[in-house]
Amino acid sequence: MKKLCSIVIPVFNEIEGLTAFHTSLITVLDEMNRDVEIIYIDDGSADGTGALLESIASSDGRVIPLFLSRNFGHQAALTAGLDHAKGDVIISMDSDGQHPPAMLAQMIDLIEHGYDIVQTQRIESTTQPFLKRSTSTFFYKIINKISGTYIQPNSADFRAMSRQALDGLRSMPEYHRFLRGMIAWMGYKSIILPYEEPVRTAGVSKYSFGKMVRLASDAVFSFSLVPLYIGLSIGGLFIILALVQMIYVAYLWMAGLDERIVPGWSSLMAVLLIASGIIMILLGFLGVYIGYIFQQVKSRPIYLVKKSPDR
Repeated sequence: MKKLCSIVIPVFNEIEGLTAFHTSLITVLDEMNRDVEIIYIDDGSADGTGALLESIASSDGRVIPLFLSRNFGHQAALTAGLDHAKGDVIISMDSDGQHPPAMLAQMIDLIEHGYDIVQTQRIESTTQPFLKRSTSTFFYKIINKISGTYIQPNSADFRAMSRQALDGLRSMPEYHRFLRGMIAWMGYKSIILPYEEPVRTAGVSKYSFGKMVRLASDAVFSFSLVPLYIGLSIGGLFIILALVQMIYVAYLWMAGLDERIVPGWSSLMAVLLIASGIIMILLGFLGVYIGYIFQQVKSRPIYLVKKSPDR
């Protein structure tokens, strides 16, 4: 009996390239001759993507469109698709053409040979903007240095998972989701599959600089307490410096060298400003963690489905 394969694809304002992508996807799937379900998640698109998905679904019975009530973000939309996947092998990918469907057969084969996670890794391309390459490299160095979970550099949400791995992922109810880190944290048997990233089929990337910063923030604050330790360490350093200063002043006073104890307004203000800055930074770190806890304990859903084939 053939195992069911679920292809999970979040989309957001991808009307320009979605038809071409779906055509390339079903060409590969038809050649594989497997039982598949294709789950498209419309993450609150406003350009007609939703209507196009309904048209695609009406002509292809394998397509299951999910429509979220608004734009919840890529990680939430991907979570929605994974929650609805019924396959024994689950593959997540983007619809912009940069995740080549031609790799699907190899990914499924690796899962069926005993791997629980097949994580793809982009081969570094010099055609990417320097800023994007440098910030990506810096991010992975930092997150792997400060967290206890190793996250493969240049990885993306183009991966295959076994049903066991997906069930493990679904048992993790984090509100702020960094799926690359969560999947790496689980520790299931995995393999890295390098690939060359093609150019986008159409349109532009929906991951703005602000969205990348928020994703990086979710990664850092979800997987590490190092920011708190940095604040505590700097605070401890200033306490030591203050003690050294007190000992030095006490020595001058006891040695009768009072004339050398000259009030230094500038140095005093500098210390006060630096110390105040450190306190504010530490309070900021604490505020972020408390904010994450607040949003988690409210237990709001990660996403809301407006319309699905089951409704």
